[in-house]
Amino acid sequence: MKRISVLLVEDHTVVRQGLRLLIEIAGDIEIVGEAKTGREAVRMTKELRPQVIVMDIAMPLMNGLEATRQILKAFPEAKVLILSAHSDAEYVEQVMKAGARGYLIKQSSGDVLAQAVRELHKGQTYFTPSIAKRLKEEYQKSADGSRLHKRSNMELTSRETELLQLIAEGHVNKQIASELGISIKTVEKHRQHLMEKLNIHDIAGLTRFAIGTGIIESRVQSTTVQEVSPE
Repeated sequence: MKRISVLLVEDHTVVRQGLRLLIEIAGDIEIVGEAKTGREAVRMTKELRPQVIVMDIAMPLMNGLEATRQILKAFPEAKVLILSAHSDAEYVEQVMKAGARGYLIKQSSGDVLAQAVRELHKGQTYFTPSIAKRLKEEYQKSADGSRLHKRSNMELTSRETELLQLIAEGHVNKQIASELGISIKTVEKHRQHLMEKLNIHDIAGLTRFAIGTGIIESRVQSTTVQEVSPE
């Protein structure tokens, strides 16, 4: 029996190792690669072409949502299962907009995780029961049967989202230029355009926006909301 190939994306080593054990014990699923950042996930998807990608949301340099968007843009056939500690409506909405096929909270059992991988592999969707119930209720409440739309970071381009995450994580222009492979002047232009587009003109404001829309997790707020000189 050919096993389902999975790319595991999680920045915490202990959590990633635990997830590998939970997934592979199923027998019909094989972890073909592990990534610690969204950027690694994009690269490894191109190299390994896994059938299912189990993706954390909150990761440094590039979060799971942006990685999902970039992966699906390049490989529309890819199937992404988001694994997160959060079940907030805003997070779920972001996941669905990004194109992920499933969403599980990290408290889910190994059996549920394996079943979710199988369902995505078959072309189905899979959501934590409480989330599935809420999505159904929202669908029924909406007048036209469509999901409620909220103003969010989805209005930003992929490059703008990458830039915003790096700014909110406290990286200065020189570091951002190195990470994205562009010049410092280009970073400055992108930064100015981003601030004008969002009508936010300070680092603290950009950081709060990034946290509020799920681009970065609030656990990094204490180290990034202070003003940072754009060196």
